Amino acid sequence: MTAELVRGQNHTLPQTRLEIRVSAGTPVVAGATLGDERGTVRGIEWIAHPGSPQLPGLEVSQQAAADHRLAVDLEALPTGAHRVTVLLALPVGVGGPVRFGAVPAPFVAVTGLDGTEIASFTLTDLDAESAVSALELYRRQDVWKVRAVGQGYAGGLAAMLADQGVTEPAALAGTIQEAVTRGLARSVAPPPPRTPEGDRVRHATGSADHRPTAP
Repeated sequence: MTAELVRGQNHTLPQTRLEIRVSAGTPVVAGATLGDERGTVRGIEWIAHPGSPQLPGLEVSQQAAADHRLAVDLEALPTGAHRVTVLLALPVGVGGPVRFGAVPAPFVAVTGLDGTEIASFTLTDLDAESAVSALELYRRQDVWKVRAVGQGYAGGLAAMLADQGVTEPAALAGTIQEAVTRGLARSVAPPPPRTPEGDRVRHATGSADHRPTAP
């Protein structure tokens, strides 16, 4: 049976290889940070985001999307990692919504690799926030648990990263958003080049000029 969590609740995880599924109703950026026993992120090598989507035991999406699947293998995390925090943020500079209060409440679920839901959480009561720490997986006395967090940040991705002890959070937030913007641009295929009308006429005329001459 799925544990439907509310903010602050936790639930024991029965396995260590998991998927975290996000359904937001609008394109969002999904990332994750690793924290030590105090929850501190030791450096950028402990942050998975669209510009750097893979860490040992962790993989996130490479671009903004309404739905995400994040892969987690808790036994493969780097030594010293005791926490995985899942982060969601609205893309900036792309003409979309700028606060979570204007979009449907995001839904996150922790599942097994077979898709069976273990725990879920709907992020309600968000308003001016444009970034949110959705949930965290944490180790306590060699037992892994999931906690519903739902901590929003009106200061956006930079404020959220700063709260986790990331150095130069504004610069990293800019790098992440730039990677998202490039990903959105790549997802829209350019139209095929049009052949100018004059070129088509000249090509047809040239073909006629090479017809065999009648005897």
